[in-house]
Amino acid sequence: MDYVNLGRSGLKVSPLCLGTMNFGPLTSEEDSFAIMDRAHELGINFFDSANVYGRQAGRGATEQIVGRWFAQGGQRREKTVIATKLYGSMGDWPNEGMLSALNIRRACDASLKRLQTDYIDIYQAHHVDRDTPFEEFWEAMEVLRLQGKILYVGSSNFAGWHLAKAQETAKQRNFFGLVTEQSHYNLLTRTAELEVLPAAQDYGIGVIPWSPLASGLLGGVLRKIDKNRSAADHMVRELEKHRDKIEQYEQFCDELGEDPANVALAWLLTRPAVVSPIIGPRTMEQLEGSLRAVEIQLDDKALARLDEIFPGHRTAPEDYAW
Repeated sequence: MDYVNLGRSGLKVSPLCLGTMNFGPLTSEEDSFAIMDRAHELGINFFDSANVYGRQAGRGATEQIVGRWFAQGGQRREKTVIATKLYGSMGDWPNEGMLSALNIRRACDASLKRLQTDYIDIYQAHHVDRDTPFEEFWEAMEVLRLQGKILYVGSSNFAGWHLAKAQETAKQRNFFGLVTEQSHYNLLTRTAELEVLPAAQDYGIGVIPWSPLASGLLGGVLRKIDKNRSAADHMVRELEKHRDKIEQYEQFCDELGEDPANVALAWLLTRPAVVSPIIGPRTMEQLEGSLRAVEIQLDDKALARLDEIFPGHRTAPEDYAW
C-alpha cells in the first residue's frame, strides 16, 4: 500500500478510506469488526464516520461500534486515522446540531465517548452552517486542538467559496485551517470540478470523495440485474436516466478487463486534489475487491474515453466563461 499525504499536512493515509456508514444499519457489529480488522490487514489505515450515522439503529450507533472495536486493543486505535463529523441534529432540543461553539464542544465530547478514544484525528463539519460565522467555528476548533481532543479539521459538502472563506479566516487567526473536504464526486456527478477541486488544490486541501460509485450505478449495476439480482426502486429510476452512459461504461470496463467499481475508484485517484475515495463495503467481498482500484493505471486514452462517456468540466473554474 502506497500511503499519501492528507492534503498539505504531514499525515499519511491509505489511498482508500473505509467508510463506516453501513455499520449498524446494514452490517452487523460482528461483521463490522471483521471488516475493520481485514482493512488493517490490507493496509487501509483511514476510517471515516459521523456522529449521526446509525439510522434505524439510532444516531451514534456507528461510532459506538467503532469504539467497541477500538476497545479490543491490539493497537487498533493506534493504527487508525479516524475521521468523524458533526453538524446533524443529535436530539430535539436547541443547540444539539449545527456548528455553534456550544455544539462543537458538546458534540466532540460525545463522539470521543462513543469512539472510546481521547482524541479524533480529523474532526469534520458535515455541512456548512450559514448561521455560524467562521470566526466562531475556528475559535471553537482551536480550543479543541489546544485541549488535545482533535488534531486536524476538515469539511464536507462545502462549496468552493466556503473553502476559500474558511481558509482565509483561519489564516487571519494563524491557524492551520482545513486539511480535507468531503465532496460528492464521481464519474456521474462532476460538479465538484467547477470550483471545489480548484479551490481545494490551491489551498492544499485533500478531497475525499463520497459516493464514488454513485450509489451503485457505477458498480456494474447492469451486470447484477442481468444475473437476476434485484435493485432498489431509486436505483432503477436513476438507471433509466443514465442507461445509455452506464451501458457504454460497462462495455468499456469489459474492454479494459476490469470491474466497473474499481475503474470508478481508479479514475477518482487520477483527479487533482483527490486523496482517498470513501468506500462503504457492506461485506468482506466488497472490501477486498476494492483493493484492485489502487493497482489500475488508466492511460490518457482511457481517461479520454471516460470523459466522452461522462463529460466533465475541463476548463474549470472558468467553465462558464468564454
